[in-house]
Order: sequence, then C-alpha cells, then structure tokens
Amino acid sequence: MKLILGTRGSALALAQSRQVVAQLQRAHPDLQIEERIIRTEGDARQNASLPAIGGKGVFTLEIENALLSGEIDFAIHSLKDLPPDMPAGLCLAAVPRRASASDVLILPSPPNPAAQGAPGQSVGEEVKGVRVVGTSSLRRRAMILSLHPDWQIEEIRGNIDTRLSKLESQNFDAIILARAGLQRLRIEEELKNRIVEFDAAQFIPAPGQGALAIQGRSDDERATKILQVMEDDDTREAIIAERAVVRVLNAGCSTPLGAHAICENGVLTLRACVLSPDGKNRIDAQGKGIPEFAAELGISVAQKLLDQGAQELLS
Repeated sequence: MKLILGTRGSALALAQSRQVVAQLQRAHPDLQIEERIIRTEGDARQNASLPAIGGKGVFTLEIENALLSGEIDFAIHSLKDLPPDMPAGLCLAAVPRRASASDVLILPSPPNPAAQGAPGQSVGEEVKGVRVVGTSSLRRRAMILSLHPDWQIEEIRGNIDTRLSKLESQNFDAIILARAGLQRLRIEEELKNRIVEFDAAQFIPAPGQGALAIQGRSDDERATKILQVMEDDDTREAIIAERAVVRVLNAGCSTPLGAHAICENGVLTLRACVLSPDGKNRIDAQGKGIPEFAAELGISVAQKLLDQGAQELLS
C-alpha cells in the first residue's frame, strides 16, 4: 500500500506530519507514505499580517487543491488553520487525539531579571518587567490587552524557530506560542524555565488549537479506511462543537474568538468568547451537552454570544 501525503514545509508541520505517519505505519506495517511539501499563501507571505492576506484558508487552500486534483492522497493540517466549511469532495478522514490546547508566554533567554514569571504562574496575575509582547494573532492580542491594557503588542510572524529567534534579537519582553507546537517540536522541556502559564478560564484557546486534521477525499474509501486508525472520538466531538461556533459567527483564523471544548465522563463542556481588537470589550458564553450533539452545543453557545452583542464586536 502506498499513499502520498501533502503537508506544509515548516519544521512544525513536518514534525507533526511525521509523527502521524509513524503511528500510521505502526498500525499498517506494509504502508508506504511519500511526503510531498506544498507551499501555501500563508507560507509565501510571512511578512504580511494574516488579516491582510485574507484570513480563511491561507495555510490550507493549496494543499486542498492538490488533494482534489489527486496529486496527493491525504493531508495533515493544524486543525485551527482549517476553515469549518470544507470544499465539496473532501472530508475530515480522522482527528487524532489532541495535544495541549493552551497558549503560553515565552520569556527571553536568559529571562529578563525584571520579568518575574515562574512556571505555573498565571499571566492573569502580575508579571513584572513585561511590556512589549509579540504575536500575530488578533485573538491573542485582544486577550492580552484585556488582561494587561498597558502592554505593547507588536506583530511577529514566522515559524516557531523564527519567533524564538526574534524574541532574542528584536527586544521583545515575551512572545505568545501554542504549547502544542512546543510539544511536537520536542522543545518544551528546554524552554520550561521561560514559560509563564495563562489562566485557561481567561485565555481561551483558538478553535481547534492543539488538534490535527487528517483530510482526505470523500470518495476514497481505501485511504479513509487506512487513516481512521488515528481517530479519537473525544477530540472529534470537541472540535465539532468549537467549529460550530466558528461557522455560526462566520469567523476566520484572524478573528478575536476563543472556543474550547472538553469531553469528560460523557459530558461535553464548551467555553467561548469574542473580544474587540483592543481588548476593552469581551463577551463570554458556555454550555454543556452530550458528545453526540456537539454541533448543537456549539450552535447554542454561539447564539448566546450573539444574544450578548458578539456580532457588533466581530464587525
């Protein structure tokens, strides 16, 4: 058996794709997988902000086109990059078990002596010495400003290695990264003394953050059967709920929206929020339901946001 995988070429994209490939080949010892790197618009325009590029699909469109044309057999994406409405002919063949969904604040090395952020400390508490923070995410920008309106937020693009390098060279006091990326690149341990935690109740992750999407063609039963060994039911139900919020609000990856669902003991809990870009206004909503009705839960929570004026903030 042979399948052709499409992936972005960043260190993180390759690391997470190769980890999935290793698991697939353990489950299917005769499976051969050819890796094909596809450059997306988001990769090509790293000096432009995500809102300027267009937001939706900037890291997935070219890969999806290759999948539709038959150039590749399946693709692996960071799920938060994948728009909720998939092109006709494509499907979410499998959703692997989610890594951490949280964001973390990374301090320089050695940490600024004035920036006293210890592992486990919440960014919702006082973090001394931090004033200039780098992020390219409108959600992260808005959430930081809602907690620390006196902090200065500066644009920073690039892969994780590039951002860590800019943290050292461009006089940032800190940058914000997804913990899952650090885990998949296996650098979390070496950074542990420079990581400051976010209060998860305040700093709600992006929809789909920490999860991967294994995308295939709807009519390719052979590939789908092979890929489904990676499926994690709890993760799929959680991201169905989160993506339902995105769909109802017509949000993109550059929207200041947080949505995070957790499935525990047969109960799906979803928390979501919408912020104004300056962080001065914030609307929160949450709900609980059974996993089988994940989409309905997402729609319900999104409606609670709309009832409180979320559309005005988003527009």
